Amino acid sequence: MKKEIVNIIIRYLLIILLGLGNLWVIYLIFSPLTFYTVLFILNLFSKTYVSASTMYSSEFIIELVKPCIAGAAYYFLIILNLSTPMPLKDRINSFLSTICIFFLLNIGRIILFTFLYAKDFAYTDIFHKLTWYFGSTVLLLIIWFSTSKIFRIKNIPFYSDLKKIKSLLI
Repeated sequence: MKKEIVNIIIRYLLIILLGLGNLWVIYLIFSPLTFYTVLFILNLFSKTYVSASTMYSSEFIIELVKPCIAGAAYYFLIILNLSTPMPLKDRINSFLSTICIFFLLNIGRIILFTFLYAKDFAYTDIFHKLTWYFGSTVLLLIIWFSTSKIFRIKNIPFYSDLKKIKSLLI
């Protein structure tokens, strides 16, 4: 009983700590990872130069700002992972899977929009806004439900913990 409560407290403290300071820990990790991965891929197609957070080539100029890094999306996946009771091995596997899948899809999104922009595709801005406002939420939910199915996670974020706390108090 005591071990379960301590586990819940630690998980929710981690959620709070990772959210402090405008997600600085998440941006500290994922800003350079995203930037240099995108740079590497773009260099495969066109010689790309860097100045601060901006990449230049003869075909495009892109700036990777915080929304491109998608720190809030990573945080959302972390919240789902930590607010769901599960064995440590499943938590680690689920966490690594969701983060890696989202990282790869985010890199793909950035590369796709860079190419659409470079080719003067007429609907680039509309597609960008659709993926930003609608697609990102749907994508995160698909990633979470897929990894839940793969790792056979039966518990529900937050609800399962509240149910457990209630059962311990009664």
